[in-house]
Amino acid sequence: MRLDKYLTSLGIGSRSQVKELVKKGKVKINDKIVNRPEIHIEETKDHVSLNGLDLNYHKFYYYMMNKPAGVLTAVSDFQYRTVLDLMDVMPKKGLFPVGRLDKDTEGLLLITNDGELSHMLLSPGRHVAKKYYVELDGTLKQEYVTYFKEGFDIGLKADTKPAILEILSENQAYVTITEGKYHQVKRMFQHFGLKVTYLKRVRMGPLQLDENLKPGEYRALRPEEVSSLLKCKKDCEE
Repeated sequence: MRLDKYLTSLGIGSRSQVKELVKKGKVKINDKIVNRPEIHIEETKDHVSLNGLDLNYHKFYYYMMNKPAGVLTAVSDFQYRTVLDLMDVMPKKGLFPVGRLDKDTEGLLLITNDGELSHMLLSPGRHVAKKYYVELDGTLKQEYVTYFKEGFDIGLKADTKPAILEILSENQAYVTITEGKYHQVKRMFQHFGLKVTYLKRVRMGPLQLDENLKPGEYRALRPEEVSSLLKCKKDCEE
């Protein structure tokens, strides 16, 4: 593949922009500066870097973010910062958050360019589990566990699907759901007159939030994490 086409495919820039980068000596192949954008490379063998940053050829990219409160789960927005605004990665073009966390909700967010995986994780028919840590302004009752397990009306067309409520203290709990209705976790507790004061997603499918990530931090998924997601993509049939 031509070097300029390779760089363009990674979302580095337009063909003219990457040609300019190469001509300015910003690109190295196997640790040697190249100045010819038309040079051919073997994308699976040659080591390419831009301004010292490794550019490994991948079809898909996977990142875990600990989303902070106050940031939109979106690719772009004219008014507010988005989760993509927090990321300094290359390539960035084509990346998007899988699903949505409310602006005031924190926690695990998968960011990728793998549309098929995103569809699998979000498809209602696949029942992918999502686990949240919740803090409330009132007292939890043991009887709520049964309601969550059986499903109930939160003001939408259908009752919620069975969910798991794990009470940690009088106002703290874990909730695991397998669907993603609008403001679902908040509305489930509103049904009992409780207001969610803090909400954090800690798991999505096989992916567990890395507690070493501070709010706003992110990292590439480890190979074993990617493998678990891809296995889920293959095995979680509708």
